[in-house]
Amino acid sequence: MNPQQYSSSLLENAVQEFAKLPGIGRKTALRLVLHLLKETEEEVENFGNSIIELKKNIIYCKVCHNISDSEVCDICSNLSRDKSTVCVVETIKDVITIENTQQFRGLYHVLGGIISPMDGIGPNDLEIDSLIRRVENEGINEVILALSTTMEGDTTNFYLYRKLEPFHVKITTLARGVAIGDELEYADEITLGRSIQNRIEFSQTFNK
Repeated sequence: MNPQQYSSSLLENAVQEFAKLPGIGRKTALRLVLHLLKETEEEVENFGNSIIELKKNIIYCKVCHNISDSEVCDICSNLSRDKSTVCVVETIKDVITIENTQQFRGLYHVLGGIISPMDGIGPNDLEIDSLIRRVENEGINEVILALSTTMEGDTTNFYLYRKLEPFHVKITTLARGVAIGDELEYADEITLGRSIQNRIEFSQTFNK
């Protein structure tokens, strides 16, 4: 354990907790903690309570596994969405990223990760069976595979393609405007939007 760097153990503990967040080093953590110290007690309580309420009460949509305030999320329950098209993504962040493009009006399916043997993640650890049930029972005509263009993403795409092929649905993937090796959250909205609009048949990606 690192020795205490600050004169207050309370400050030290708070900095350590903030530094556990992804992309937050100790300097940034210290800046955030000192900012909170300047806020009123009510503002800090509101901040803390919002995180606690999020953790305690957040619901995952029983259809697509996106975060929600109810059993079925706003996207799945929206009657104006195209329910015949489902975009398969890795994480909830990817849903937010694609929604920000305003170029997709279908539904989503959040896998909760991608196949990665090195990390001990196999098909049974992901929401693949529920995707297959949706394709089988919900009148879906097209499945868009919108996973990161990494080796693990491509492996997952191919696995899903083989699983969905017997259902004779159209299976597409993003156009390669998203560079190979990129994760969706780092793609700019215009590039990602065009990649969705210009999506291609997944079978074309390995027949060339």
